[in-house]
Amino acid sequence: MKGIVFTEFLEMVESKFGLETVDNIIEQTNLSSEGVYTSVGTYDFNEMVSLITGLSDEVNIPVDDLIYTFGLYLFTGLANAHPEVIKSYNSPLGLLYSIEDHIHVHVKKLYPDAELPTFKILDKTDTSISMIYSSSRGLYRLAHGLIEKAFEHFNGSADITYELIKEDGTEVKFNITQNG
Repeated sequence: MKGIVFTEFLEMVESKFGLETVDNIIEQTNLSSEGVYTSVGTYDFNEMVSLITGLSDEVNIPVDDLIYTFGLYLFTGLANAHPEVIKSYNSPLGLLYSIEDHIHVHVKKLYPDAELPTFKILDKTDTSISMIYSSSRGLYRLAHGLIEKAFEHFNGSADITYELIKEDGTEVKFNITQNG
């Protein structure tokens, strides 16, 4: 998993729960990196699982809720790190329509070894999109947060529903309808 995800996660933990919480979860988990990350590095996905699980234990918030909250936080970090990508779009639906054909192509150029989820568009209109999220990591709640924050970024909102196609969350159907 790319280091920017780790650095953004630890920044979120610090901003929402404090530096002491960051220190506690790093100390309580057995991380081969010892909790030292660079945004351009690549780290074991299991370290992120350990960090999120440790945070859940520390703050008594369910893991899925923390992953969703991180998705909301991560959008801003990614948008700030790569403003040229976001500026290519004038609407959240335009951005969502282009995840596979533009955004993930851009990410792969920057990070050739990145393991990205896939988003297969099933149906799209001027005000809605239906798509299948697929990832061996099952971080659909992260995707949910990112999607929701995309609408906020463009000063909009949406009704976002999802249904698990596979019980482990590795395949999830999202239905998104823009409000107003």
